[in-house]
Amino acid sequence: MKANLTRRAILAALLAAGAMNVYAAEPLRITYAGSMGVVMDKFLGPAFAAREQVEYQGQGQGAYGMARLLASRKIVADVFVSVNPGPMDILKQAGLVDTAVPVASTRMVIAYNPRSAFAAQLKSGDWWKVLQTPGLRFGRTDPAVDPQGQNIIFTLMLAEKYYQQPGLANAVLGPVENPQQVFAEGSLLTRLQAGQLDAASGYESATISAKLPYVALPDQINLSNPTYAHDWYDSVSFAIRNRAGGSETLHPQALVFYAAVLKNAQSLAVAQRFVDFLQSADGQALLRQNGYGQPKGEALYR
Repeated sequence: MKANLTRRAILAALLAAGAMNVYAAEPLRITYAGSMGVVMDKFLGPAFAAREQVEYQGQGQGAYGMARLLASRKIVADVFVSVNPGPMDILKQAGLVDTAVPVASTRMVIAYNPRSAFAAQLKSGDWWKVLQTPGLRFGRTDPAVDPQGQNIIFTLMLAEKYYQQPGLANAVLGPVENPQQVFAEGSLLTRLQAGQLDAASGYESATISAKLPYVALPDQINLSNPTYAHDWYDSVSFAIRNRAGGSETLHPQALVFYAAVLKNAQSLAVAQRFVDFLQSADGQALLRQNGYGQPKGEALYR
């Protein structure tokens, strides 16, 4: 009897050691748009890791910048989750993805610090007037590397037309590339929470995850409603310097989050299960709890 117990104990230890080795040997590496940091690292990643008994490793950054790092093989990952089709297009052209599926959606908002001297005005007044107040510190992300940095420019350009206020976008944002306003996506809302900024651009999803108050914007300017895509959203555009030093004209894209398995994933099967998890009832529930809307549109490249 004692020998049987000893053998069972040894077998259990060996099995546990084997499981630990598998766990350590094949971490799941997820790269994602920086605005998704909270929902990825605190909810989706840990939930999937517990379910699959794998180690989760998450890395967030501006989606265009992240896509370029992946495309150049400067970093490697198993899954990429991006907002807007643009960053996925970079990986498609690099031969790293075959398809990308919609997993969530969001809309542009103006987030603000509840302790800011401008909080009461932003809550109850005309936000676009308040943002032009001298002394108000506004933050946004880099339009050269991050879709959100582009989207706040589109939002203000559309607001200029919607409220019939010529010059509004420039009055709030200054030049397209304005170093006094631009911060890394992963730190933007953190700076807002800390009181270093009074207000900032934001996705509703990330703003809710950060538990910050925000100004909801009309569908005509928040880039969330496909009904306005062709006749209204596409009426604005702006030029920006590209990586080659030339000029590139940008147009709005739908605020949809896409997930794709990368062809150089170390475990294609586990990577695909993570994408499936994002689309599942459990994954969608976690996304909804963190302020994300339902997926919109079709898969890319099909």
